[in-house]
Amino acid sequence: MAFITANWNPLGEAFYRKTELYDMCWTVGDGLRDSLVAAAPYGGPIALLREPHRRSPSSRPQLEIYSASGVVITSFPWKSGPVVQLGWTVSDELLCIQEDGSVLIYDLFGSFKRHFTMGQEVVQSQVLEVKVFHSPYGTGVAIVTGSSRFTLATNIDDLKLRRLPEVPGLQGKPSCWVVLTQDRQTKVLLSNGPELYILDNTSCTAVCPPGFSPQAGSIVHMCVSFSYKYLALFTDTGYLWTGSSDLQDKLSETNTKKTSPPKQMVWCRRPKSQQPSVVLLWDRLLIVAGICNDTIQFPIEEPCVLVGEIDGVRIISSTNQELLQEVPLVCQDIFKIASMAPGALLLEAHREYEAASFGKCFLTDFSPDVFVSTCRELRVLNAVRESGVGLPLTHTQFKQMTLQVLIDRLVYRQFYPLAIEICRYLKIPDYQGVSRVLKHWASCKVQQKDLSDTAIAQVICVKVGDSPGVSYSHIAAKAYECGRTELAIKLLDFEPRSGEQVPLLLKMKRSQLALSKAVESGDTDLVYTVVSYLKNEMNRGDFFMTLRNQPVALSLYRQFCKLQEQDTLKDLYNQDDDHQELANYHVTASYREKRLDSRLSVLQSAVDEYNKAKNEFAAKATEDEMRLLRFQRKLDDEKGAGLLGLSLQATMEALLSLGLHKQAEQLYRDFRVPDKRYWWLKLKALAEKEEWEELEKFSKSKKSPIGYLAFVEVCMKHNNKFEAKKYVSKVTPEQKVKAHLAVGDQEGAADVAIERRNDAEIGAVLSKCPASNHLLIDRLNRARAAATKK
Repeated sequence: MAFITANWNPLGEAFYRKTELYDMCWTVGDGLRDSLVAAAPYGGPIALLREPHRRSPSSRPQLEIYSASGVVITSFPWKSGPVVQLGWTVSDELLCIQEDGSVLIYDLFGSFKRHFTMGQEVVQSQVLEVKVFHSPYGTGVAIVTGSSRFTLATNIDDLKLRRLPEVPGLQGKPSCWVVLTQDRQTKVLLSNGPELYILDNTSCTAVCPPGFSPQAGSIVHMCVSFSYKYLALFTDTGYLWTGSSDLQDKLSETNTKKTSPPKQMVWCRRPKSQQPSVVLLWDRLLIVAGICNDTIQFPIEEPCVLVGEIDGVRIISSTNQELLQEVPLVCQDIFKIASMAPGALLLEAHREYEAASFGKCFLTDFSPDVFVSTCRELRVLNAVRESGVGLPLTHTQFKQMTLQVLIDRLVYRQFYPLAIEICRYLKIPDYQGVSRVLKHWASCKVQQKDLSDTAIAQVICVKVGDSPGVSYSHIAAKAYECGRTELAIKLLDFEPRSGEQVPLLLKMKRSQLALSKAVESGDTDLVYTVVSYLKNEMNRGDFFMTLRNQPVALSLYRQFCKLQEQDTLKDLYNQDDDHQELANYHVTASYREKRLDSRLSVLQSAVDEYNKAKNEFAAKATEDEMRLLRFQRKLDDEKGAGLLGLSLQATMEALLSLGLHKQAEQLYRDFRVPDKRYWWLKLKALAEKEEWEELEKFSKSKKSPIGYLAFVEVCMKHNNKFEAKKYVSKVTPEQKVKAHLAVGDQEGAADVAIERRNDAEIGAVLSKCPASNHLLIDRLNRARAAATKK
């Protein structure tokens, strides 16, 4: 127990300790002294630009990126302009801010991603100092230029530059400055000699920290806490003031007895901290100053860099890396001398894990879930802290960053096996865990140039399989972006969803393959999409030839053209020498022609095409239509009948209704209209005009092909019983009962039915007899009974 507390240093009522994280794997020597260094929080990567002010083309500065344990990730010579500051985004992308205001963004492996500029006016005045900060909006960049103006971008992913107001009396850069994020607003706090100002979007306001001694001197250094809630100010007389960042409350004022400004100043506090402190770094000394006005001093033997964390400060040197943090209260209770806390008693058994695991079985109101999940999380943290991985996360940092972000960081650094093992160990759902890792792995795998397309496709298929949430089309798109079109096509063969295959195939200019896939899917909307794309991309001849090889697509396109593009439909039929469909097209088109000569011309084209198709019936029918149109025009010219465009039957009906019987008979003969149809037409026309004498003459002209019951029924339809009775006697015996009943002659119907001894006819007459006619009903019943006996 004494060994554990040997490196504890008291600060007020709390203790601070330094825990060694790594023996650094790099060999930078004194590189930290003359280099620009940026280390990302949450155990993030370290960027180092050696000799950034070197200007010789033959000897350029070297930009190196390491893991937190000092394992080199990438290194390359810096070929762009002079760099003022390095910084990391929340997604571990490296920002390199140059003197001319250009910001170049690289990924973790040194690949250039994109760039932006902090404004054109910066090119002339140059950037003097830069702050990279993190706000609720994302990663931001703030600069001060040679013209003593501040420019701010609160989110580099949604770039909106803000030029802050001028600071009165400021020449060049200020003594010191920080970026504050308060109430979703980003401001700049700066010192100009003894004056302190806050800059916001619209104003520059002089401020004075509460309880700040007038004898403290000019502020030469300042820093804000990890959460932006607390502020520390260091003066040229060695005084350190701490308080809230909104300058409403004072925490402490400490005399460090160091008049030279520190190289770095970082807050060191943890959630529920007993004794928040500020860590100040000079060349040979590191001071931890608490709000209790007490300090801890550590000698420094080599150049160091401080990295603020949510629960401490990482101290990085050329040989090792340590974590400085306040000792948690629970640890104090366990390890401090003579402690009788339950944890301290448990420790005495020297079997921490076993005793805890055994003891929890006897607790009735204790859920083991928290214990089990915490143990699992600690095993994960131990795995990612390994030097080869280099993510020295504390449990507090892990909880703050969340498991999903940790998985993302492992995937981003291409630790795929470890990420998959963690996902499985912590039982993360596949779509959030293993599948997401596999998707990123496959996207990187397609970039490997030392393997053939077939080999990569096979490996990806074996690894990914049918994992939920992994889209082969997404992987194929990555392959296409890398210039590996054939690999992308092979990967798309594993994609079960045609709706995902087709758009990418079209993008890759593999239109015929896209059409085949669309047809195979059976999705007509997808086929129409591809056909529409092909129509716009190809010349008409090639487009039609492509469709000829896909009958389904051709059929669908024809249906579309019938509704939307009639002229295109004609070209399609011509291309295919489809005379039958081309003739049908001409017939349909003829109805859209308003002038008769044009209509006849189009119909003649239809006749020619029908003859080529050897469809004699259709050709003859079309010729008959043309004869009918000419006949109609002739009558229209002579009689003004208005017949043009009517069908043959409608024309005959119109002629008969107009009394033009000779012309109707001419059509009847010329077009060989069936006798039954003509007789029906003339019968109805004469009855409607009530030309009963003409109707009687017509009935006697020759034997009626439709019989005479029709005459009876039509006359009755027009309420003329007298005329109807004239034809009852001419009706055939089988229809006489119906004829008598039609004219209301139940007696006559009964006579015929009894004479024919037909039970069905007798029943029909009975159904029509009124109930009051007892004699007729009795007569019919006797006749039915007699017919039944026989």
